[in-house]
Amino acid sequence: MSERIVQITRENARRYLLEESSARPVLIDFWASWCAPCKALKPLLETLAEEYAGAFLLAEVDVDALPELAAQFGVRSVPTVVLMRDGRPVDAFQGAVPESALRAFLEPHLPAPWQAHLRRARELLAAGAAEQALELARQAVGESGGAAEASLVNAEAALALGRLAEARELLEGVPEGERDGVWEALAHRLAEREAAAEPAELRQLRERVAARPDDLEARFELAAALARADRVREALPLLYGILQVARDFREGEARRLLVELIGRLGKGHPLAVEYQKKLYNLLY
Repeated sequence: MSERIVQITRENARRYLLEESSARPVLIDFWASWCAPCKALKPLLETLAEEYAGAFLLAEVDVDALPELAAQFGVRSVPTVVLMRDGRPVDAFQGAVPESALRAFLEPHLPAPWQAHLRRARELLAAGAAEQALELARQAVGESGGAAEASLVNAEAALALGRLAEARELLEGVPEGERDGVWEALAHRLAEREAAAEPAELRQLRERVAARPDDLEARFELAAALARADRVREALPLLYGILQVARDFREGEARRLLVELIGRLGKGHPLAVEYQKKLYNLLY
């Protein structure tokens, strides 16, 4: 079976019209070769089937080859289009209609186009085509307004390509309340990849802090090194912890670096808002 379009025969009708409709919507196009409106409608339906990337199955039925099937669906003229869900018809229309009307017909029954991009991106990731998956996932992030689901697929693709900074930025951008098991698994994979790729300087500083957790100088040097590596999320709690103990550490250098990192995140970023509040409460 094509992922998007299938020609219905007597042998496959039950499988594609009934069984497949339990997994996703099936759009049945009843047509005939002698029907001029059918010839106008058919390419529009096929274009939408490709655009939605498998979000629905377009099932094409030649009524001359399968008159009994057309009769079962009560088809009296062509073209007739029937939408199937869970083994039963849920909507239909007759005659050729413009593309805008087709989209309006489909919209209540289908995921948004960005969700179709996301579905395809997941398939590409599973097939090892991470570069193509990344492109589609980025498109889904933009079209969805930054939906967490899209950001996670984008982060997974970036991680597969070794773009660790991009993956971290995407994961950090997911609001705390939307961080599910998928987020946690990706964050764990990212941490492992970052640790494996970590420069010797950072490893040594981490070991120094682990051995002497009360050494503020060591913690500051680690925070500064993380900031240079653009690993802001890790640097912020270190700097804030230093300020909790010594607000004027290094004559205000820790405070200035914390403020710089908050600014680097950008106005409105959840971490920026969190640490702005923490810093204000600490100082005032």
